[in-house]
Amino acid sequence: MEYVDRSYRRRFRGDRWKYFVARYKESDLCIGVDRLSWREGIPVYAEQFVRRLRGEMDAWIAGHPEYERSLVPCEADDAPMIFQQMSAVARVSGIGPMSAVAGAVAQKVGKALLREFGVREVVVENGGDIYASICEDVDVSVFAGKSPLSEKVGLHIEAGESPLGICTSSGTVGPSLSFGKADAVMIVCRDALLADTYATAFANRIQTVEDVPGCIEAISKQEDILAAIAIKDDKMGVCGRFELRLF
Repeated sequence: MEYVDRSYRRRFRGDRWKYFVARYKESDLCIGVDRLSWREGIPVYAEQFVRRLRGEMDAWIAGHPEYERSLVPCEADDAPMIFQQMSAVARVSGIGPMSAVAGAVAQKVGKALLREFGVREVVVENGGDIYASICEDVDVSVFAGKSPLSEKVGLHIEAGESPLGICTSSGTVGPSLSFGKADAVMIVCRDALLADTYATAFANRIQTVEDVPGCIEAISKQEDILAAIAIKDDKMGVCGRFELRLF
């Protein structure tokens, strides 16, 4: 796997959440738990959960390699639930189900921590894809690689809309497959899997700055997308219910 310096993690708020990293194979999750809910056993539990989840996923994929390679929606009726959920959101976005894998893992881990420890707030970031269950508002900036707008713009996320998926896809940053050249497309949905696959699908549409307005117009027609930012070079488009923030 191509190594990517996740420099954006240095901006995460340490006064509100206590952070740790859970890594296993390609999975590299940065997890934040509010400081009042922190328990010493949380990091060990999270890493063990990721290992079990990845073991289950890898075992099934080994027998169904066509699922991992598919660039169009495909079924997974006999698969672990995570793959069935990925297939369901892929039918909505119209692309391959692996487009939702990072958001799926982030959401699974976040919900497990909520269930096991009863934490007040949890934020799980998996390669730019976020599952967030929060009780107070939060500002989220967009990492857009070499764009001059990178980490300069973002959204004010209202806690009343939580839990949410806040996912970003790029054709210029990171190892994930993209057929576009967007520096970043951030999508916010109530489900992290849906946000992840939508982010990939819409990032695929952007080749030049001229594609940004049309992409934002198409995003704005999707009722299950709460908000979005699309960035290419020094151009940006925004839509949705959350306020734009400048950093």
